[in-house]
Amino acid sequence: MSGPGLIDGYLAELSADLPARIVEELADGLDETYRRYLGRGLAQDAAARAAVAEFGEPQVVMAAFTDASRGRRTARRLLAVGPGVGTWWAIVLITARGWQWPVPVVARVLFGVMLIAVIGFLAAAALGRHYRPVCRAAAAGCVGTAIVDAAVTGMVLITAPVLAWPVAVAVALSAGRSTFALRNFHHALTG
Repeated sequence: MSGPGLIDGYLAELSADLPARIVEELADGLDETYRRYLGRGLAQDAAARAAVAEFGEPQVVMAAFTDASRGRRTARRLLAVGPGVGTWWAIVLITARGWQWPVPVVARVLFGVMLIAVIGFLAAAALGRHYRPVCRAAAAGCVGTAIVDAAVTGMVLITAPVLAWPVAVAVALSAGRSTFALRNFHHALTG
């Protein structure tokens, strides 16, 4: 493959996983590097090979952008705070004997399925290997987190016989987590 063709192929490989805006930035840097090697007297093919080698293997570049993506960071933060928020809701439900509340079994099952799905999306975003799926999973996890928090908050506020201070703490934690998730939704989606 000729010099410019090698660079085009390299950028095409990056385009398969990274958004156009990132590939455009990389293309600018790669072009500058290529021109610098041409300025040092290398032939087109040698300059292209040197520029591509300096940038690194496409898989390594894509992995670095995936690791640094805002979607991944958001998912990891939501996973980190999840057990704490869940513990407060468990305290609320246990102390208020939530199992005795008149909540339909279907609603309980749907809530459980939604919670598992959200954890799955966040885990996929935290551990995924490809940029676009990581960002999409993180965005789904952000929306799902807000829905789960709203559902448990609404259910407890409507159904709980007595509202005590643990409910206020759990609601505040859920509100903070939901706010964080929704503020980061767009950034998670776009990386």
